[in-house]
Amino acid sequence: MPVTDPISDFLTRIRNASRAKKLRVDIPASNVKKNLAEILKTQRFINDYSLIEDNKQNVLRVELKYAKGNPAISGLKKISKPGLRIYKKSYELPKVLNGLGIAVVSTSKGLLTDKEARKQSIGGEVICYIW
Repeated sequence: MPVTDPISDFLTRIRNASRAKKLRVDIPASNVKKNLAEILKTQRFINDYSLIEDNKQNVLRVELKYAKGNPAISGLKKISKPGLRIYKKSYELPKVLNGLGIAVVSTSKGLLTDKEARKQSIGGEVICYIW
């Protein structure tokens, strides 16, 4: 079944798996999803991820992180949608929960967090908020 917005599908699968207290979730792989999983790993929202190669479709296996039974990811929100793209300059990038969360920004240098984009003075498309 084709998916019209693969990033929303990625975020929804992670949200549903963390609410169901699953240890891991399998997601159809792409380079953008792999980069997003790398950001989640470096920001310590997930334990790890791995790419499982298959003949039909590669799968990205994401291992979720929990602290005292509570998921490390308490919220995910998709900002830029296929019908309405949201672009911000580097000084306009939002702070999520006063810096406790992150905003993922698609820039000319790839996917970056809001802090990294501000540091490099690069704006771009605001993909999602994670806290």
